Amino acid sequence: MSTPDDLLTDLAAMVESEQTNQMSLTVVVHGAVITGRLAPERVWRERVAEVLRDSERLAPFAGIFEASGASDRTVTPAGAPSHLHFHVARILQGTLGIPETGGMYRIAVKDVGAWTVGDFSYSDK
Repeated sequence: MSTPDDLLTDLAAMVESEQTNQMSLTVVVHGAVITGRLAPERVWRERVAEVLRDSERLAPFAGIFEASGASDRTVTPAGAPSHLHFHVARILQGTLGIPETGGMYRIAVKDVGAWTVGDFSYSDK
């Protein structure tokens, strides 16, 4: 999507301003369906840094994601969030959600081709 959807940008801004991580969203990005919960960028960065710090091999990269090593928010010139920050998110592939436990994804708002409120999950029952 060349021009970001204003409603989606408003949702992202509200997540940022409220500092909440309870907004479930599903997006389509270049044909991939990604479903999960949005998190404020600061919270997302902290969680990624924490995961990296816990890894012997990846710990040196944690500083890039920590608040002191990055700006608090990535915004457009108009001040709107430029990215969606997902946690407990899965890429849907057939009847599978990858990874099963959920991952951390950062997606440019301008790349979202379609979206819906809520997340999808599969059950074999």
